[in-house]
Amino acid sequence: MMTKLELENALKDAMRAGDDVRKSTLRMALSAIRLAEVEKGKPLDEPGLLAVLHKEVKSRRESIADAQRANRPDLILGAEAEIAVLEGFLPKAMAAEELESMVRQAIAETGATSLRDIGQVMKLLLPRLQGLVPGDQASQAVRKLLGG
Repeated sequence: MMTKLELENALKDAMRAGDDVRKSTLRMALSAIRLAEVEKGKPLDEPGLLAVLHKEVKSRRESIADAQRANRPDLILGAEAEIAVLEGFLPKAMAAEELESMVRQAIAETGATSLRDIGQVMKLLLPRLQGLVPGDQASQAVRKLLGG
């Protein structure tokens, strides 16, 4: 189980080692976690922490896409380094087969038959996948299986 304390300890280690990329990335991640805790009004549980880290990774991937359009390889390298640091704190990605199995189960439980039912499936599925798979990836899997 990952805790905020582990991230804080990793930040201290990065500060001692003089690893600027790791230090700044962990500071940004801890800042995002604190913001989420303030918004929620209580400390985040592990799935909440993982969701924040997934969101940070997604943000950096979007930055990479923008940097590619702007032809800025320096920004791309920086964002990739930050993603590598963040992914070190995330669990291994769920296998596509496992995700598909969970989506099929959720579709069966809700009785969904078409894309109009995607909301019901996602409402049931997202709490189960929180922190394990980004929401957009889950949504794509549901659309694929519902015929979209």
